[in-house]
Amino acid sequence: MNYIVKRILQAIPALLGISIMSFVLLHIVPGDPVRIMLGDHYTAARAAALSEQLGLNKPLWQQYFLWLGHLCQGNLGFSYEFGKPVTGVILNAMPTTLSLVLFATLLAQLFAIILGTIQAYFENSIFDHVVTVVNYFFYSMPAYWLGIIMVIVFAIDLKWFPAGGIINNQDPNPGFLDRLHHLILPSITLALISLAGWSRYMRSSVRDTLLLDYVRTARAKGLRERRVVFRHVIRNSVLPQITLFGVSFPGLFAGALFLEEIFNYPGMGLLYWNATNVRDYPILLGVTMLLGALTIIGNLIADILYSVVDPRISYLSS
Repeated sequence: MNYIVKRILQAIPALLGISIMSFVLLHIVPGDPVRIMLGDHYTAARAAALSEQLGLNKPLWQQYFLWLGHLCQGNLGFSYEFGKPVTGVILNAMPTTLSLVLFATLLAQLFAIILGTIQAYFENSIFDHVVTVVNYFFYSMPAYWLGIIMVIVFAIDLKWFPAGGIINNQDPNPGFLDRLHHLILPSITLALISLAGWSRYMRSSVRDTLLLDYVRTARAKGLRERRVVFRHVIRNSVLPQITLFGVSFPGLFAGALFLEEIFNYPGMGLLYWNATNVRDYPILLGVTMLLGALTIIGNLIADILYSVVDPRISYLSS
């Protein structure tokens, strides 16, 4: 418990640094939200009045401390585009993104463990070399490019999956299967990007574990090879995957940002993309701070899972 409290306290300076960098960088990027909001109705008088209403006429440091004060009270402000509290807008989009990221993570981790274990067990085989080449291919491919290819091949040409959206708008009562059908293609795309790196780590970990003394001892005792692999090798080799999950959490959301725009998937990524186009600062800052918090939580969960998988690790009680 003390360890968890210590990690939470350590997260405060990190979140403060994220807030400062995000606030400054977003406000110095070219683009005027007031001009975008007024559009054809723009006049100098209306722009001045709207800037004063939104607080954009104040010095940047004053804007930051006003925003930070509201943030400490749990108030993320009002969206320029929607005219609603940012918290409600983000919470409305969050379940969609979390379902995408978690489903993609489950797929990537499952196949990473399977492929990495087989590659290490049959090291330097044809299978090992082929999977390595395929992994490097997907690892080097940008998320948006892979997403476009997946849409063209599996949605437009083969028509196996819908090209975008979260449900079939023509269906008056879309159910779970319809949502799952729309979720599969973007999840597979995001999983392929993550799978490449995770399977390589798993391969390296299994290869090192196979050379350890307790594995030789288990084999010398006459245990079946299947039991040696599943009970001793995989269980200990999966530990680096847990750490990698915590570190890769921000990258998953970054990939989701591009993929949600390509698949027109109404989650936080698409929300962030649209907010960038209209310079909706409260939305942009709210999503950034939420992702920063989720990254810290992801690393904390990874540490906790470490102690669950390996009872020898007892730092959580310190």
